[in-house]
Amino acid sequence: MTELDKLIRDLSQPGMALQLAALAGCLVLAFGLSWLAGRRRVGDSVWFGSSTVDGLLFPLLALALTSGARSALEQFQRTPLLKVAIPILISLAGIRLIARVLTAVFPESGAARLAERLFSWLAWLAAVLWIVGLLPQLLDEMGEVRLAFGKSRVSLLDIVQGVLSSGLVLVLALWLSSAIERRILHDAVQDRSMRKIAANAMRALLLLVGMLFALSAVGVDLTALSVLGGALGVGLGFGLQKLAANYVSGFVILFERSLRIGDTVKVDGFEGEVVDIKTRYTLVRGVTGRDSIVPNEKLITERIENLSLADRKLLLNIEVTVGYDSDVEAVQRILHDAASGCERVLAEPAPGAHLLRLGEDGLEFSLYFWIDDPRQGRINVQSQVNIRVLQGLRAAGIDIPYPQRVVRLVPPASSVPAVAAVGSAGLPDRTVG
Repeated sequence: MTELDKLIRDLSQPGMALQLAALAGCLVLAFGLSWLAGRRRVGDSVWFGSSTVDGLLFPLLALALTSGARSALEQFQRTPLLKVAIPILISLAGIRLIARVLTAVFPESGAARLAERLFSWLAWLAAVLWIVGLLPQLLDEMGEVRLAFGKSRVSLLDIVQGVLSSGLVLVLALWLSSAIERRILHDAVQDRSMRKIAANAMRALLLLVGMLFALSAVGVDLTALSVLGGALGVGLGFGLQKLAANYVSGFVILFERSLRIGDTVKVDGFEGEVVDIKTRYTLVRGVTGRDSIVPNEKLITERIENLSLADRKLLLNIEVTVGYDSDVEAVQRILHDAASGCERVLAEPAPGAHLLRLGEDGLEFSLYFWIDDPRQGRINVQSQVNIRVLQGLRAAGIDIPYPQRVVRLVPPASSVPAVAAVGSAGLPDRTVG
């Protein structure tokens, strides 16, 4: 008789009602304890998820209560139903751990969602094999399959156990780093750039330590990694030189704070806000919504304009041309009032209007004003000021001239010279003698 046949026979024995009641009571009690513990939570979390049963705490409590109920009932009768429930709850707890940690650490990563789905299928497959009794046979067969790596022979079971152990340690390290970043660094470090470098360094350190523990747990000789470290150093010196330079430059930028998250910068003619500084590149978002990915080495070795490093205020100017018969003081007053009337224009430093030059077509004025929120856009505030300037000049009857030109037509030597005079509308009236 196979293990599946034994399980079906045991499930048909008397006493199932008591096991169903015990399992239902364990699930209800686990739900109640999870709700009491997480009723005051704010937002999503690994322990509680987006709802009470969506986190890690519920399957862990249900697993502990079900195991206790099984131990208590086994003194009086067989408990096949609770025996089936335990591997299901173990798989559910593992899936919840992987899913919640990857969602918290990598909220928008497609690779993380793929890893989550892959682990879910493997976990449910392992639970089914455990329930039908095929898992021990599968493990024995995997232990017999051995692979040769140089002078060492490693079984397929050792490789699978090493992968699972390494994955579990890495997930726990990511969970710990995310919790420290959210609960400690967020309040202790106010500067976002310094908080970013601290989080990256802490995550890299925890992942390195976790990987070393995982490799040591599965029996890997860590002294052999020294050869790999030397080869990696040679590779970084030649083939990965640019990549290593970008990573080092990223930490230098975060440490020196020459660029900070939220600064407005101009790189190769592209102007925008620094929205993220990663270890390899910096993400700059322009006012049009387009993102520019700039390698960190470029930000270290080339000239970059940081419009927010010393002061977030930004100076803008508008040039206006009026007729020569206009009152200069009246024009300056109109320009000043037009800029001062806009909400985003700063009152201090105050806007200024100056006669820039005596141009070919009229008096050329330049209006200067300051804003302190360039990330909200510059074209929109310049448009508002231009509209107010135009309205003010029209209300005062001040002329904005068209371009004027004098065209001379040179006739043959025997002819009378001809001059084309420009009319009042700015269009030439040509008179030929």
